[in-house]
Amino acid sequence: MNKPALLLINLGTPDSPSYFDVFRYLREFLMDARVIDVPALLRFVLVTLIIGPFRSFSSSKIYRQLWDLSGGVSPLLKNTDELTKKLNLHQNKYNVYYAMRYQKPSIQNTLNKIKETNPSELVILPLFPHYASATSGSVFEKVSKELSKEWVIPSFRFITQYYDHPSFINAWVEAAKDFNVREYDKIIFSYHGLPNSQVNKVYQDNQCDGKNCEHEINSLNHYCYKATVYETSKLIAEKLELERDKYEVTFQSRLTNNWLEPFSDEVLKELPESGVKKVLIFSPAFTADCLETVIEIGDEYKEIFMEAGGDTLDYVPSLNFSDAWVQAIIDITGSKN
Repeated sequence: MNKPALLLINLGTPDSPSYFDVFRYLREFLMDARVIDVPALLRFVLVTLIIGPFRSFSSSKIYRQLWDLSGGVSPLLKNTDELTKKLNLHQNKYNVYYAMRYQKPSIQNTLNKIKETNPSELVILPLFPHYASATSGSVFEKVSKELSKEWVIPSFRFITQYYDHPSFINAWVEAAKDFNVREYDKIIFSYHGLPNSQVNKVYQDNQCDGKNCEHEINSLNHYCYKATVYETSKLIAEKLELERDKYEVTFQSRLTNNWLEPFSDEVLKELPESGVKKVLIFSPAFTADCLETVIEIGDEYKEIFMEAGGDTLDYVPSLNFSDAWVQAIIDITGSKN
C-alpha cells in the first residue's frame, strides 16, 4: 500500500518585500471571508480600494526589514521548508509536504503533487495550534474545495487543534531553556488577536463573555480561541513552575480596538510603572518566526517597553524546526516509525 501523506499548512508570505508582491498577498489574505467577515461587496471595496493599497506601502517596508534580518528570505517560508525536510528524515510513516494558505506554495499545487503519489490517506495539519475560523477554519474550507474537484478523494483526516498536547507544550518549554525565566519580573504570553465578533460566533448564544474562558476549558468553550490560548499559557507556566501572578496573557496585531484584550502593546507600556523592568515574551500561536514575532515583538514592542521605562525585553523564538517541535508533530499526527 502507498504511503499516506501529511500536509503541513502555514499562513503564507509575500513572494518578496516589493509593494506589488505585498499587495498581492494582502489582497488574497484579506479577501478571505473568514478573515474579514463582512458582505462580499463591502470586503472588496475595503480591501481593493482602501486597506490593500495603503497598507501595502507601510507593510512592504516592514517586510523588507524582515527579509534583511533573515538573510534575504522569508523566515516563515524558510522555517516551514526546513521543518518539512526534518520530518521526512525523522519518520517514515508519511510523505510530508507543506503549503501556504495564501500565496506560494499553494494548496492547490501541493495537492496536485500529492495526488501523483496516490496516498492511502491524507492528513492535514494546520500549523496553528489553536482553532480559529480565520486560520484553521479557512484552511479546511480551502482544502475541501480543492479536494471536491477530484474524482478520487482519499481518506482524509484534519487535525483541528492541539493547543494542549503534551508534546506541543514541551516544545515551548524546551524553547525557553536558553532563558532563565526566574530572572524576569514578568512573563508575557502574547497571541495574535481576533475580532471579538469572531470569537463570539463560536457560541450558540453568540457571546463569549461568561464562559469562564480565562480559567478553564469546558464543554462550551473548547473551540473558543480565547479559552484555548489561556489554557496553553497555563500549561506552559505550570511546566516552568510559574506562579499565576508571574505571567499575563495578552493579544497583539489588532486592526481595531474591538479585538480581544488586553492588548500587548498597552500592557507593555504600563508595566514599568508598576516596577516591572525585565520582561520575557512567548508567542505560542506562532509556530514559525514571522513578521509578528521578529519585528512586532522583537523590535516594536521592545521599543515601546524601553521608552516606557523598562530595561530588558527578550522574546522566546518560535518553534521553527527545532527537534522538540519535530517530535511534537510526530506525536500529534501519530507518525511514529
